[in-house]
Amino acid sequence: MKGAKLKNKVVGSGHLSGIEAPGQLKDLSSQQLLELADEIRARIISTVAETGGHLAPSLGVVELCLALHYVFDAGHDRIIWDVGHQAYAHKLLTGRQKEFDTLRQYGGLSGFPKRSESKYDAFGTGHSSTSISAGLGIAVANHLKGSQAKTIAVIGDGSMTAGMAFEGLNHAGDLARNLIVVLNDNEMSISPNVGALSSFLSRKLSGKTLTYLKREMEDFLNSVPGIGPNILQVLRRSVDSLISFFTPGMLFQALEFKYIGPINGHRLDKLIETFQIAGNLEGPVLIHVLTKKGKGYELAEKDPTRFHGVGAFDVTSGKSLEQPVNVSYTKVFGRALKKLADVDPKVIAITAAMPQGTGLDGFAEAHRDRFFDVGIAEQHAVTFAAGLATEGFKPVVAVYSTFLQRAFDQLLHDVCLQNLPVVFAMDRGGIVGEDGPTHHGVFDLSYLRTVPNFVLMAPKDENELQHMLKTAVDHGGPVAVRYPRGEGAGVKLDEELKSLEIGKGELLRPGKDLLIVGIGSTVQTAMEAAERLDAQGIEAAVINARFVKPLDNELILTWAKKTGMVITVEENMLQGGFGSAVLEMFEEESFFPQALKRLGICDFFVPHGNQALLRNLCGIDSEAIERAALKMLNYNHGQVLRALR
Repeated sequence: MKGAKLKNKVVGSGHLSGIEAPGQLKDLSSQQLLELADEIRARIISTVAETGGHLAPSLGVVELCLALHYVFDAGHDRIIWDVGHQAYAHKLLTGRQKEFDTLRQYGGLSGFPKRSESKYDAFGTGHSSTSISAGLGIAVANHLKGSQAKTIAVIGDGSMTAGMAFEGLNHAGDLARNLIVVLNDNEMSISPNVGALSSFLSRKLSGKTLTYLKREMEDFLNSVPGIGPNILQVLRRSVDSLISFFTPGMLFQALEFKYIGPINGHRLDKLIETFQIAGNLEGPVLIHVLTKKGKGYELAEKDPTRFHGVGAFDVTSGKSLEQPVNVSYTKVFGRALKKLADVDPKVIAITAAMPQGTGLDGFAEAHRDRFFDVGIAEQHAVTFAAGLATEGFKPVVAVYSTFLQRAFDQLLHDVCLQNLPVVFAMDRGGIVGEDGPTHHGVFDLSYLRTVPNFVLMAPKDENELQHMLKTAVDHGGPVAVRYPRGEGAGVKLDEELKSLEIGKGELLRPGKDLLIVGIGSTVQTAMEAAERLDAQGIEAAVINARFVKPLDNELILTWAKKTGMVITVEENMLQGGFGSAVLEMFEEESFFPQALKRLGICDFFVPHGNQALLRNLCGIDSEAIERAALKMLNYNHGQVLRALR
């Protein structure tokens, strides 16, 4: 590792097994650090092949992570990983390599940095573009405490497309505190980056070219008669400024950052030298690092989008070990929207850096002029859609439920207040699984149903999803369709799409003993519970509510009055959710059932784990519904006996 200030101490092979704290890296030679990088990559690949996870992002930053932990003291200094899905090497180097096989499993390591998991996780992440703001807060806190600790925020070029990143940069430049921002530039977020900023960051020159340009300019200035070495030192600033014009340094220097780069993010020696220099500089510094997503695993290098977040797979072939039986909700949505756009030139698709993740890649190929990927900028996506809607278009914003939270004000103020026809296709509604609490979409029913002018619906299966999508596009006002992650039930899909009547549910099963009202993914669960109860001689009516707002008051009231007992089921927080809407409706209609039980997610953040396990943990699977029904019926029977006495 030419040029790096590293010790040449020799130790045996198999270095990773002996690393319990990042400070031990300083005992390794340059060659041993390179060997350790290979070990880390092999461990990440073998583990993610078993557990699934974010493979390509973590493979791309192995040398970057090693260099950071070699130069800085993570027990004293603070390293923040933006988003955090690239922090697997960080976990392996900070005392968690023995537990690494539990990655993303229930009770095991989180797939993201988590403050409660390790003292080396300086800030909990999961959503993008937060690291600079958080890092600046930590840097200011260190200044106020008189601490000399360093603060380093590692952020990807994809995350730099979000406005919050620039809010943080702007404030950091103004405060001039000691903050190091490492821009990990791999030209990718999840899908290839888009936008003017991405193009600007990609306008980079090799280190050889930059050196040549600078040397030629210095030779020229030296050759001018009357200008000696002393004057040349003054003019060097002009030389550096001209070079920065050909690199992204111009932008960051305008924000009062000292700019270093771009440098090769896979050269440990260069990274270590650069971080050592940056650690001694005063004020905000930005280091521009060029990396390759999926580095070290050829299949991930060739297809970083597919291997960004992947399920269990065969390492040799790269083929998934989790072969789907049915078509996913995401694919059904994408096909249905394309079908609608084929016949309606007003339909427009918008995504925030996730064309494949939201199923819009087919739409993009067929209707390139009506497809817009705005980058990681959900707030802009929503208001951009609002602007389109004012001119008679029918924009559909395809977004994961958890990411729509980032644009709540725009949804409320720019769309709903003006009653504009923007459709929100909310993928990953409910429990998503191994990505955990930062990604579960379990708050949307609660916060969205509070907004005036808004229609909120959720399909019981994938066929109903495509009809709801047409309903939403035809509605003429703000509307959301919320559907879960994963496969559908495998029902037959209708060829012709039809609009549903707004605010009308459907009775799936009559019954005289109690009523179960489900919404979205819980409807099938309610049907399973009803069948289990039927085997015990209990007749449960089941309603597919379809709409959270507006509710089908007439249908729900009719069967609630017939049975006297009601159970609501939702894959959402209980506070203010679907069950609360039913309760409010009963109060408004002056109807008070003999017994009512709301099943949903209690007041806690749902951990990571597989979906079935977490639904059982939250008490919203078919067994939980059955237990609630039996308890309710026994309670009611006791009430009747006491009344007779």
